Amino acid sequence: MKTDSLELSRRVAGLKAVLFDLDGTLIDTEELILASARHATKEVLGEALPDSVLRHNIGVPLRIQMAEYAPEHVDELLASYRKHNDIVHDDLIREYAGTETALESIRERGLPMAIVTSKSRPVAQRGVDFFGLGRFFEFIVGYEDTTVHKPRAEPILEAARRLGVSAGECIYVGDSPHDMAAGVAAGALTAAAMWGPFADRVLQPGPDFALAHLGDLAELLRGEVARFLA
Repeated sequence: MKTDSLELSRRVAGLKAVLFDLDGTLIDTEELILASARHATKEVLGEALPDSVLRHNIGVPLRIQMAEYAPEHVDELLASYRKHNDIVHDDLIREYAGTETALESIRERGLPMAIVTSKSRPVAQRGVDFFGLGRFFEFIVGYEDTTVHKPRAEPILEAARRLGVSAGECIYVGDSPHDMAAGVAAGALTAAAMWGPFADRVLQPGPDFALAHLGDLAELLRGEVARFLA
């Protein structure tokens, strides 16, 4: 255990903000992402790549994902992905059960919340607006807002800066190892969303906590630290 439970309890009690990843954490976009990537790789490369390959780098900026598939065709892949994604977006996204109830509970505690995602802000905003979640969040830090991206610390640090707190006074909730690595690098508390598509990898960077569903976060914030140690 990298930090003892008493120290973690002290830090949880002193939290001043809650940060969330978007995809795989607040909204279920896995099929949207995979469908768009299948379409793009089939259209540009002549054959859709296996889902195991397409899923591997979900959570990092889209250009990095496309470069992993075929570095010489990045712009073509991006254009094809984005066009298809725009068409099927609203049909393929889902909200995780209990999300609004959990966010309302956190808001009642007086903790400001923000989203930190590798998506562009307009695309992220579309998903947030589709489910009416915007009322819970101060802002979205997206791809455009930093020059360095997850798994580096900068997006988390930028969100903390905008909120006027230190990263160490934030907890970051995310479903991918890239999320957790970014939170750890920033010095934030980190909570792995075990309901996302990366349950087999999200604990690798050593997050502080593991949550089975978003409702667990409210209980963690009430001080039930030992129950959720990763």
